[in-house]
Amino acid sequence: MKTFKKATLALMAVAALCSAQQVLAKTVNVTMTAMEVDIQTNGALVGGADTMAAWTFDGTVPGKPVRVNEGDVVDFTLINPASNKNSHAMDFHAAQVNVLDEFAPIKPGESKHFKFEAKVPGVFMYHCGASPMVQHIARGMYGIIIVEPKDTKNYPKADREYVLIQQQYFPDVENYGAMLNDANAWKGSLINGKVLHYDPVHDPKGDHDVLEAKPGERVRIYFVNANINLPVALHPIASIWDRVYINGNPKNQLVGIQTYNVAVAEAVTVDLVTPKDKEVAGIAIVDHSMNAALRGAISVLVSKKDASPTKGKGEMIILK
Repeated sequence: MKTFKKATLALMAVAALCSAQQVLAKTVNVTMTAMEVDIQTNGALVGGADTMAAWTFDGTVPGKPVRVNEGDVVDFTLINPASNKNSHAMDFHAAQVNVLDEFAPIKPGESKHFKFEAKVPGVFMYHCGASPMVQHIARGMYGIIIVEPKDTKNYPKADREYVLIQQQYFPDVENYGAMLNDANAWKGSLINGKVLHYDPVHDPKGDHDVLEAKPGERVRIYFVNANINLPVALHPIASIWDRVYINGNPKNQLVGIQTYNVAVAEAVTVDLVTPKDKEVAGIAIVDHSMNAALRGAISVLVSKKDASPTKGKGEMIILK
C-alpha cells in the first residue's frame, strides 16, 4: 500500500511539473519592418564611407534581439513597405518550418505572418533569406534570437549580459558577386553595425562606448558570427572563457577555454568572470584572426567598481 501511495505521489508531482511548464509557455508577438535606409558604420576608418545604403529590420543594424523561453510560440509578422524597392524575407535559425512557405520572400507592399515553437534552447542567428542572400545579409539584415533554457542547473546566473554580432563590412554593397568571389572585397569588421564600435584604444578620436562590469561579476556574451565567408576565433585578451555553451545550449558546455572558433552563421554563449580583487582597464574581446581584429573586430570590456548600473541589463544588452 505504501509503495502504491509513493508511486501515486510521484506521478502527481510529474503531472504538476508538466502542467507548470505548459503554463509558463506563452505566445510572443514579434513584428519587424524591412527598412531600406542609410546607416552610420564608421566605415571611413577602413577606407570606406561613414554611411552605408543598408537594408534593415526596423532601421537598425543589427535588428532587435528577440528573447523567448524554450517552448514559447513566436508569432511573427514581417512588413515590407511599398516604399521599398526589394523583396525581403525572414529566416529564424531557431525555427523548424517549411522553408518554401514561412521563409518565402515578400514583395514591397506585402507582409508575411507565421508561427513557430522555440523548441531548442540556445542562441541563434536570424537574417533575411531573399535572393541574393549574400547581399541582404551584408547590407545589414540580421540579428539574434535567444531561447532561454528550461533546465538551468548547469547554467549559472549572469550578472551582466551583452550581445555582440560580427559582420564583414563591404564598402561596395551593390557588387554581391565580389562578396562571394573577391577575398579583398571586404574592408572591415562591424561589431553591432559599426567598425571599432566599442574600441577607444584603436580609435581614440572616436566617440566610443564600452562594455562595463564590476569586479567579480559573471559577464555573459551572446555572440553571432554574421560574416559572409569567414569564421571567428573568439578570444578574450587578458581573460579566459570561464564557460562556453556551444550554440548557447547549457547541455553543450566547455570549461576554461582560451579561444573558441565560431563558424559562419553560428552563435555561441560565452562567460567570463572579471577579477574580484581589482579593477581592469580593459578586457578586449576580439576575433583573433588579425585581419579581422585590426579592421574593427575588437570590443573592450572595462571592469570597475562604479560600472554603469544599467549596462548589460534589460534593453541594454546591446549597446548602440
